Amino acid sequence: MTTALSRRRFIGISAAAAGMSLLPLAAGHAAMNDPNIHVWRGFALGAPARVILHHSDTAGAQRLFGEIAAETRRLEAIFSLFQPGSEISTLNRTGALANPSSDMVALLARCRTIHAESGGLFDPTVQPLWTCLARHFSAEGADPRGPAAEEMRRALGQIGFKAVRFNADRIAFGRRSMALTLNGVAQGYITDRIAELLARRGLTRSLVNMGEYRALATKPDGTPWRIGLSVLETDTTPDITVDIENQALATSSAQGFRFDPDGRFNHLLNPKTGLSATLYSHLTVVAPNATDADAWATAFSLMTPDEIRAALPRLGGVAVHLKSVNGDLMHIDA
Repeated sequence: MTTALSRRRFIGISAAAAGMSLLPLAAGHAAMNDPNIHVWRGFALGAPARVILHHSDTAGAQRLFGEIAAETRRLEAIFSLFQPGSEISTLNRTGALANPSSDMVALLARCRTIHAESGGLFDPTVQPLWTCLARHFSAEGADPRGPAAEEMRRALGQIGFKAVRFNADRIAFGRRSMALTLNGVAQGYITDRIAELLARRGLTRSLVNMGEYRALATKPDGTPWRIGLSVLETDTTPDITVDIENQALATSSAQGFRFDPDGRFNHLLNPKTGLSATLYSHLTVVAPNATDADAWATAFSLMTPDEIRAALPRLGGVAVHLKSVNGDLMHIDA
């Protein structure tokens, strides 16, 4: 299997929703020069994570770091495909899950709404298609044209979020051999939960990056948080910069994970056709929360600019920055 991963996503290969590198410009410089800036570094669902706090009490900041780490571990035990005992791994293995956590139910409910709003292009049950491609391209001498048509038909037949039945007591698949991946939305959800934790503790002027970004208010100097976007962290100059204030930002790129050298088969999978996204070099969504930004970054990667433009007025507070495969930059908002 051939991959082209950003360093930010390199751990989460087997089911990653890989994307571009998102770099807070000058954040490191601010941390070195302002004694009230404290930086937590860790991992969330296999991706490097960072939280920048503006806190006048160093001991208090350290206590918050412990809370951030504990909350991240708790949520990974729900959403991680790498943990055999996680809720999602148990559900995929058995086809049903009794007494799911409120976080799992809440995220599935949001997925159901975005699945409908996107016309089915955002579909967390796409995991069988990922598995089909991973199995094919990891085999020695794999046909570069991809899996056989019958294998693809079989995988597509296992996809369909409407067949996921859930309530506060139970989650169950309505078809045999279904499987979920929440990697196209869970990092955004974790980002939101950490941001809410900080807000409950009275913090403002902070930036949360748990795989996607969410800004609480502004930087300490009152200016917006400026995020530099590049395909790989080895890039020295951002391709695009985006300012956010009390907003979230998420991004997707077909270059994040490629099954084949040419990138014809990548992680941005169309649940209706089985084909991979090919329109954009990268696409970034700014939204009121990171959960929605994360999910829509996936869905919009499968839409034309006109389709994106038609969808935005229904969503409220969502904007898109994209770069076509031809190098054209575009900003779309309602």
